[in-house]
Amino acid sequence: MSTDSHLDQARDSLEMLLQDTRLPPAARAELADDFGQVQAMLDKLEHGHIHIAVLGRVSVGKSSVLNALIGEQRFSTSALHGETKHQEMALWDEQESGSLFLIDTPGINEIDGETRERMAREVSQRSDLVLFVIDGDMTDSEYTALQGLAHEHRPLLLVLNKCDRYSDVQREDLRNSLLQRLQAIIPPENLVEVSASPAPRIYIEVDADGNETESVRPTPPDISPLKERVWDILEAEGKTLAALNASLFAGDLSDRVGARVLAVRRQLGERIVRNYSLAKGMAVAVNPLPVADLAAAITVDLSLVVHLADVYGMPLTRRQSGALIKAISKQLLLLMGATWFIHLASSLLKAGTGGLSTFLTAGAQGAVAYYSTYVVGRAAEEYLAAGCSWGEAGPKRVIRSILDDIDRDSMLARAREDILARIGASRA
Repeated sequence: MSTDSHLDQARDSLEMLLQDTRLPPAARAELADDFGQVQAMLDKLEHGHIHIAVLGRVSVGKSSVLNALIGEQRFSTSALHGETKHQEMALWDEQESGSLFLIDTPGINEIDGETRERMAREVSQRSDLVLFVIDGDMTDSEYTALQGLAHEHRPLLLVLNKCDRYSDVQREDLRNSLLQRLQAIIPPENLVEVSASPAPRIYIEVDADGNETESVRPTPPDISPLKERVWDILEAEGKTLAALNASLFAGDLSDRVGARVLAVRRQLGERIVRNYSLAKGMAVAVNPLPVADLAAAITVDLSLVVHLADVYGMPLTRRQSGALIKAISKQLLLLMGATWFIHLASSLLKAGTGGLSTFLTAGAQGAVAYYSTYVVGRAAEEYLAAGCSWGEAGPKRVIRSILDDIDRDSMLARAREDILARIGASRA
């Protein structure tokens, strides 16, 4: 399947999910951001745009590097610590490069660094080429960040800026040291040395009478090594860079969205399971006929599984739902024989008592019914979330894990209180 198809599929899935009226507002907002990212990537591919992002520590000269590339002061620079607060973008209109965009980002070690570092990482994940700017030997935080970018499999250039501060010997020693430390991350041709904003030079002129006049003149940027390497990469790989990045982006986004969609479905499923559990508990509690209890239990559990299957995008027929409930109930009988015995005994007791004792017994039996449906719902969710499969663990271990995860006594007590409260309110 092509990258475009993957992204189209992701967009369609998210669009359908965003239109689902059952989706909680908070989850809808989160997924809307992912949808926007997918749409932006599709637009980028459609127009043939290539994005080049710059990353690095505060004050290493990221904005200066971009300004030197673009040939004008388009990006914010300042002597103040950390001038760039938000990502910025500008068109690099040179040598028929009208589809090239340069992106500046905040420093990876700024105040509120976790948020800005995450933003910088997200920008890099949507960029086709990343320029990682340093101004000397690498710090541990820079090395860690560079490793993280390498794991994202994005094309990387390491830009050693402010080289005018070093002598030729110092530059050679620094280059060798960096290449030795980064040999598994950066090939030699992808380490480029520049001076994006070199210090002004002082010139002394002597006139015919021997008088000296001192003047300070700006020094033009030395950015040609970076330009040449960028153009080499674009000429060799320009047509595939955007497609490669889109493919990586689609894979990453698919994993993130998949996990988020599953979380949303679990959130919806939890609410559905609790509602059905309460409905079953009420049906069992208020019905004085034991046989009718069983009919109510089967009907509620079947409806629950059908509803959950719809939420998880795995529609089941009532027959398939019945087979799933049968499989779950079989394991519950093996693992919870005592609970089912109490259920049966309370059902018989309810049929032969009246008044307050019936009210209290009904609440106890209803709580057990609530609990059993909750376990059925949780087990069905695990089955559906795994693509209608119990996985390698099998149904027994899955259900055992669910039972171990539930505080049965507290749930039964809470369920009983909720049921009695509902019965009392309906009788008032």
